[in-house]
Amino acid sequence: MSDAAAMKVVIVGGGIMGLSTAWALKKAGVEVTLIEQGSLPNPLGSSVDQHRLIRYPYGTQVGYTRMVRHAYHAWDRVWRDLKTSYYTETGTLVISGAGDDWATKCAAVLKEEEVEHLDFDAATVAGRYPMLNEAGIEAALYCPSGGVLFAEGIIAALTSHLRDRGVKIATGRTVTAVNPEAGTVTLGSHGAIQADRVLVAAGPWTSKLLPDLESVARPSRQTVVYLQPPAELGTVWYSAPMLLEIGQAKGFYMVPPRITRDGVRTGLKIADHRFGVTADPSGDREPTQDEIAGIVENARHRVADLDQYRVVQAKTCFYDVETEERFQFRQLGARGFAFCGSSGHGFKFGPLVGELIGDVLREKADVASTAQWLAGDVERVAVTADHIDPDGAISSVPAAASDKSG
Repeated sequence: MSDAAAMKVVIVGGGIMGLSTAWALKKAGVEVTLIEQGSLPNPLGSSVDQHRLIRYPYGTQVGYTRMVRHAYHAWDRVWRDLKTSYYTETGTLVISGAGDDWATKCAAVLKEEEVEHLDFDAATVAGRYPMLNEAGIEAALYCPSGGVLFAEGIIAALTSHLRDRGVKIATGRTVTAVNPEAGTVTLGSHGAIQADRVLVAAGPWTSKLLPDLESVARPSRQTVVYLQPPAELGTVWYSAPMLLEIGQAKGFYMVPPRITRDGVRTGLKIADHRFGVTADPSGDREPTQDEIAGIVENARHRVADLDQYRVVQAKTCFYDVETEERFQFRQLGARGFAFCGSSGHGFKFGPLVGELIGDVLREKADVASTAQWLAGDVERVAVTADHIDPDGAISSVPAAASDKSG
């Protein structure tokens, strides 16, 4: 069934993937119903926090580095529809300590992909960023591209935009069953909804609805901490890039504070890049003192005088984790599909993923090749779609991405 005007799609989950797919389908003329168990934005959702990051460095995962180029263009299409941008560029600083070579691997891929970057030594890092310790830095690089997506604002704006354009959004409704063969979604005592296509994009709740996907959608408890830096470093942090120190020994990232388009000041966020324990995303969300202390301690070697920073907020979120951090797009029956395994790095790709999944649901693209492309096999699989150049070329570089990909 490829007649968009006659098609009805139900989407389970109101995070960035569900909302982005609804956005893409509605633009194509599809009748869309989106069901969210909480409010929108849902404060318990993986997509909801002050900010999420978009950046080119991805270690040796060439496919996702290439996907970032397409993601920037997809966000530009969202900004045009919303008539405003919820993005600010910060630049990207990548550091590797003793025994870790993630920065070196990133640099090799960025060079091959012609993404603009500079290689830094430890002294250069310390000279440019006095709030960081240079001890133990074995490699570092800086990309002028990369920045912050104001996640809470994006989710709220997309929700409002979709409602204004006729998408049926049902909040506070718990889905109790999905029949991917029949295309039905059951809402407990509220009955069932029939659709031509059903997409489950429920993040860490995916395996509760679809137990067969438990191995590729493990709910991982993550803690993030917001810090108040010393007064004399406030300006320094507001002009700092995002910081990624990802490796075997240490694995943390820091998001610098910025000011949103509404004049709201976001915080200095720090988090562990490594995945947490398996837990129930509907359970207790209060971070423990041990979790908070562990996050802070993980960055003590890199942030100078960290004892002078004050913890102002801590919260937990949940990722749906796939072991190799590859996105999973599955057809589960004649009418049912699922997207999961975002593994903490999916938000940046939301609109791009939504457009590609929308093409599959409308029978404009092949399921298998799209799934393989979304899993990061960009260099080996050509996806034919209006949003993607099969050769990987970009006709024009968005202003947000100061690379050489054009």
